[in-house]
Amino acid sequence: MEKPGHVLDRDAQWTALVRFLERGGQPLRIGLVSGRRRHGKSFLLRALCDVAGGLYITAVQEEGTRAAQHRFCAAIARHAGLPESAVRLDDWEQILTTALQVVARRAEAGGAPLLVIDEFPYLLTHSPQLPSLLQHLYDSSQADRAPGGRLILCGSAMSVMHELLSGTKPLRGRAVLDMRLGPFSHRQAAALWGIDDPQLAFQLHAVLGGAPGYRQLVQDDPPAGIDGFGDWVVDNLFDIDLGLFTRNETEYLLREDPRITNRVVYYEVLSAVAAGATTPSKIGGLIGRERTALAHILDVLLSSGYLRREDDLLRQRKPTITVADPIIRFNQLITVPYTDLLERREGQQVWQAAAPTFASQILGPHFEELARDWVRLHAADEAGITAGAVGTTDIHDTEGRAKHELDVVALTPGDKPRTPTARIALLGEAKATVRRRGVEDLERLERIRTVLDSQGHASADAALALFSQHGFTAPLREAAVRRDDVHLIDLAALYGRNDHQLGSHDALRHGT
Repeated sequence: MEKPGHVLDRDAQWTALVRFLERGGQPLRIGLVSGRRRHGKSFLLRALCDVAGGLYITAVQEEGTRAAQHRFCAAIARHAGLPESAVRLDDWEQILTTALQVVARRAEAGGAPLLVIDEFPYLLTHSPQLPSLLQHLYDSSQADRAPGGRLILCGSAMSVMHELLSGTKPLRGRAVLDMRLGPFSHRQAAALWGIDDPQLAFQLHAVLGGAPGYRQLVQDDPPAGIDGFGDWVVDNLFDIDLGLFTRNETEYLLREDPRITNRVVYYEVLSAVAAGATTPSKIGGLIGRERTALAHILDVLLSSGYLRREDDLLRQRKPTITVADPIIRFNQLITVPYTDLLERREGQQVWQAAAPTFASQILGPHFEELARDWVRLHAADEAGITAGAVGTTDIHDTEGRAKHELDVVALTPGDKPRTPTARIALLGEAKATVRRRGVEDLERLERIRTVLDSQGHASADAALALFSQHGFTAPLREAAVRRDDVHLIDLAALYGRNDHQLGSHDALRHGT
């Protein structure tokens, strides 16, 4: 089953879905697809149903049992080529059995016996027995007492979707596919938006991330260059009448998780983390709550994918907490503090006032994230550096009486993080400041490499990478040309837009 041309990237996911359809024989097989809203789950599964001839049904929020059953019956009838009134059932087991029988008959003429139920968590609010019914159908199908086929359950409430397969839940051990659809990478997002300017692509990604669903929600296409970006933000993200006003979008995202009821405290936690509070103690100190009172709130935000917990790659210490979703970070740092002005239509004033925050607390951290992503996704092909685990670390230089925070660390493939003898493949520093990176930045990395090697981390052969939004000084470029262990990566290199041949070590070392 060939992926349709209108489906951008998602090659690995498409291959996994096709394998799910084509393998495993006739008995019923169950798969789960989850991911936060706007990541393109429905788009991908609709395309799969179109190619496979499957039946796609979506649940509706706040719809009662009877209305949901009527809509499912109507969809089954249409798929069978019958009038919508031809199927009238009021029992979920009969409805699911009939749906699987219909898709099986349609598949006899070509395609696959595929049934997709989108936004499955909405059904559980009024029909919590559905997982148990699906367990019964699955078990009966293995004994050839119920129809087979392929069933995919999809949902944006990630905590609910992940709970389906946990512990002693009915579907535990019965799903062969558990796909968690993430956002596009920064390069994929640039292609989606049709942006050639790396500066513009970077700043747009720092605000909206790689959620492909935002492409259809914006009122205006992105500007031709970075000079028009501020006006575009004001017109598309600061307009309180538009659907993509970031406060509305953040509320919409938080509403997806049924565990989030008192959104005020969740807003406070998100704002604290966006402002730089990276531990429960620091978060509690900023919002005036005890650390122990935040445990459940943090667990919800982490499991929902709105926060990210990251361990130090080399040291045994408490993990740091960061905001995982760029549009939430932008909302908490820019939109929320200036809500009064935005409601008075003072978007231009807000953009000017928030410029320092945007540069230091949004562009800075986001550039570091993209640097780590480049190491994960592109360093092997474009710099000859094969990396295993990638993350950050703090280094204590006792001899130099200094502490170094390292933005990018990559271990050799197969080495386990936080072990004393871990081999290091790459050490890097990423800066989005206006100042160009110079020889002193390279010397700092060399010092860190020496310190780590003296501490037993086998870093003597580690590559050194400097990432800079605004380029490098001439002396640094000249020094890099003479060395095979030094790589200079600017925005053009991050986005694969070098004038030189991509993957050329000379091009990367020059930072062109």
